[in-house]
Amino acid sequence: MPTKYLFITGGVCSSLGKGLSAAALALLLEKMGLKVAMLKFDPYLNVDPGTMNPFQHGEVYVTDDGAETDLDLGHYYRFTNSPLSRASNATSGQIYNAVIRRERRGDYLGKTVQVIPHITDEIKSRITACAQQVEDIDVVVVEVGGTVGDIEGLPFLEAIRQFQHEHPGDCLSIHLTYVPYIKAAGEVKTKPTQHSVQALRSIGIFPSIILCRCEDPLEESEKAKISLFCNVAPEAVIDEPDVAHTIYEVPLHLAEQGMGRMICQKLGLREAAVDLSEWQKIVDTVKNPKGTVTVGIVGKYVEHQDAYKSVFEALAHAAISHGYKIKIKQFESDKVLEHGQIKESVRGCDGYLVPGGFGERGWLGKILTAAHCRDNKIPYFGICLGMQAMVVDFARHVMGWEDASTTEIDPQTQHPVISLLSEQQEIKDLGGTMRLGAYRCVLKQGSKAHQAYGTEVISERHRHRYEYNNRYQGAMEKHGLLLSGTLENDTIAEIAEVINHPWMVGVQYHPEFKSKPTAPHPLFRAFVGAMIEAKGKQTL
Repeated sequence: MPTKYLFITGGVCSSLGKGLSAAALALLLEKMGLKVAMLKFDPYLNVDPGTMNPFQHGEVYVTDDGAETDLDLGHYYRFTNSPLSRASNATSGQIYNAVIRRERRGDYLGKTVQVIPHITDEIKSRITACAQQVEDIDVVVVEVGGTVGDIEGLPFLEAIRQFQHEHPGDCLSIHLTYVPYIKAAGEVKTKPTQHSVQALRSIGIFPSIILCRCEDPLEESEKAKISLFCNVAPEAVIDEPDVAHTIYEVPLHLAEQGMGRMICQKLGLREAAVDLSEWQKIVDTVKNPKGTVTVGIVGKYVEHQDAYKSVFEALAHAAISHGYKIKIKQFESDKVLEHGQIKESVRGCDGYLVPGGFGERGWLGKILTAAHCRDNKIPYFGICLGMQAMVVDFARHVMGWEDASTTEIDPQTQHPVISLLSEQQEIKDLGGTMRLGAYRCVLKQGSKAHQAYGTEVISERHRHRYEYNNRYQGAMEKHGLLLSGTLENDTIAEIAEVINHPWMVGVQYHPEFKSKPTAPHPLFRAFVGAMIEAKGKQTL
């Protein structure tokens, strides 16, 4: 049977949750025994999001093969077993860059290079490449970023129109739209959806299923109106209301409306019963937790809810595995000292996590947070720059090296305990040039990291330029900073731990990228476990 293709577009406005919906639909298909690959098209001209501002774009998700991608790939990973690689994300910048490189090389000699057919052919080739990542892919789910009507997205929609024409019977279009409730009128309005579908149809793409994002479930009369004016079957108008407790309710709600079965019927795929009992258990735990633990996130980008998306989700996964609910308090690292002592500024938490980031802003607040946790035996988890802040705190306040720092912040420091990776010394371009992707790490037996993972060799994803300076290892280990993980076949430090502390661990990589609600990351699980234990001692 040929590979089938499911195209998901969005209308009316952005931030409707296309990535989450796409991941939930892929989950349903996987639960029916199908092998699914996923692809996200991003219309912006950046080659990748690696140099974009987290306040605008949110987090940068990294795949095993080192691709810096859109955060929606994090949803894909958390919900599905889809292969994720460079073939799973493509931007306008990548598409145009590939075509222009071929033009400069002379591949198009004698031809005028145009959006049609050259750009659209490149887009179609990316769809085919995604289908060929691994063998025997049954369905490719393609999410188109942006909103129908955006000028940037037109080449992608035209390419999809052509692709559907070239693969009759093997393609299905789903349109995700917004159905607002107008409070003043006391009515749900379907007109925005009608206009959005009309714009899509004018391009030549005719959706067979309409997913309606809404505050509350739609009435049958409202669905019937959308069905009539958008020319889809009544049963193909599916509502997707706001969830009450957790995003992991979304696949359950879609399954109740028969989405998996409907997709299979329209694409001629085999149908099977969908067992979502594991996901129902997750939702039940969220609804009825044994207790709550509070974690403080001290970072630069806490004002943007998606800047640390994978961190927040990994914490939730870990809490669920313990039967608990996680409460997250966010502190802007450059403002934690505005209220006086660090203890007063970040009080009220059972543990603290300092996530990754770049640049000087908020750097001192992160160091002082680490110091506060070390002095008061509070669980601490440092990720990437958070690990570096932990090391600098130890160097300054335990070793007595007052000017110790990272050369990223202070190139003239006399104690560069964190310094530039050797392979980064001569690099001038900033985009796509960090240590990126999966690397294997060897753990020291008996360490907290080893206890958490339960194995001696692990593989984790990286995104950084700076590393621990090994010339300080001997002196710092004598005073209680254990380097418990190193890069396989190398001496580069991957994990640091403060000895004689309940749980103070920093990692140079990004463990949040490999956590699922059905398989919480071992370090996050251990960190939340340490917070639960610490909270239990406080209540005795």
